[in-house]
Amino acid sequence: MAIEPDQLDQTGRELAAALKHLRKQAGLSGARLAARCNMSQSKVSRIEGNRTRPSLLDVEQILRGLGVSSAVAAEVMALARIAQTEWQDGRSLRRKGLDKKQLQLAGLEATSTTFRYFLLSMVTGLLATPEYVRASLAQAPPEQQAKAVAMKLDRQRVLFDRSKHFTFILTEQAVRYPLVPPDQLAMQIDRLASLSHQPNIRIGVIPMGDHFASGALNTFTVYDEALATAELDLGAIVFRDSRDVHDLIRRFSGYEEHSVFGEQAREHLASWAEHCRR
Repeated sequence: MAIEPDQLDQTGRELAAALKHLRKQAGLSGARLAARCNMSQSKVSRIEGNRTRPSLLDVEQILRGLGVSSAVAAEVMALARIAQTEWQDGRSLRRKGLDKKQLQLAGLEATSTTFRYFLLSMVTGLLATPEYVRASLAQAPPEQQAKAVAMKLDRQRVLFDRSKHFTFILTEQAVRYPLVPPDQLAMQIDRLASLSHQPNIRIGVIPMGDHFASGALNTFTVYDEALATAELDLGAIVFRDSRDVHDLIRRFSGYEEHSVFGEQAREHLASWAEHCRR
């Protein structure tokens, strides 16, 4: 099923309306349906009002409580799965303020313990030098840049929380992407090598020339096993459906097999940094 960004915004409302319609069609009050589903009436009301995002289990319980046909259940569950995906377009994020995005990411980092980052084309903010962070935000509205840079750099403190575990996999293209001048890029690469010594941080690199059996790649992050984001140039997609999250974890494990870590990774990083300095 092809999912358009606009569809991601609308599906939550469509799901809420469909569940409310089916309840009324079944002749049930919200209280009676809640009792059948072992839910509170207020939760049913919030779901039908699109004020609460229902889990797939919530939707399955409601559909069983309504006694719908298997064909109707399949159609509604397809809506529910799409509703577990959220599109965050870049224009809206810039309009609301880049600080809102930084607060959202800081919240995810505070509540998660295991992080998996696959970086296809650039270094992520957690690993970036101040110069790299500033360059990455050069296209942002000028009045938002200074605050966003400060918040990005402040978020890097989470890397030194030993209760959290990070695995970063970067393609060679991401490491060597010329976002900053060569001397600054060499310092950025040195930072990656330095952070790879942290006991709670694994940094792997995939040198060019490595053969992939899979198709197109994209940058993504997985937080624990609960949520994942995939980044596009125009925005980001947030996945909450466990099937999508676990699919990305499986892909990440496949990319780990193509990566080199530890001293072997640092040898590549040192070579690329030296090339920048030359």
